[in-house]
Amino acid sequence: MQVTGTRVYLVRHGETEWNHSGRYQGHSDVALSPRGRQQAELLQERFRRVHLDSVYASDLSRALETATTIAAPHGLAVNPVRALREINFGAWEGLTYQEIIAGYQREWEAWRQDPGHRLVPGGESFHQVKDRVWAAFNGIVQQETGHHILMVAHGGSLRALICSILGLDLSAVWRFRLDNTGVSVVDCYGDKRILTLLNDVHHLEALGESGSNGIL
Repeated sequence: MQVTGTRVYLVRHGETEWNHSGRYQGHSDVALSPRGRQQAELLQERFRRVHLDSVYASDLSRALETATTIAAPHGLAVNPVRALREINFGAWEGLTYQEIIAGYQREWEAWRQDPGHRLVPGGESFHQVKDRVWAAFNGIVQQETGHHILMVAHGGSLRALICSILGLDLSAVWRFRLDNTGVSVVDCYGDKRILTLLNDVHHLEALGESGSNGIL
């Protein structure tokens, strides 16, 4: 019996002002910047001739707006999914790396060494993020078997998801880049998940950039 494949386009949202200034966003609902909207419009052109059956996104506005921009030419509504949200950065939200080091150096070093199990003060561990994003991803794939799906989320949540797909320890979240509007592709066959493309940003060449600011 032939197994029907399902293709998932994973997209990180466009740039925000907090990305540009290096501030950790987490669950804070920060809107796209003007440059982020330009990036989303370039994604819209990239996907204009790509067949899409459905569109899902984190319920935070930076992901929803990116997804809505891409979905518009296809006449598709965006399905918001809270479980696709960024890692909850708790007390670190709104702070820069320098500010976190100044106020939470011990907690920061412990979290960087073991992001899978160490909790951000007042927030989540990457293990918690992986559990919710992996469950949401597999539920959507099961529901949309045989379809082409667009899924817009965040740097941290997508890193946790890709680690799950590749069977990597969560310490590997720091070992690959996911730029704003970077496109990754996962092909799914039954219970198999194959990473086909990672962090492609060729659509950003029109802006004279190969990537954008902000780790998470």
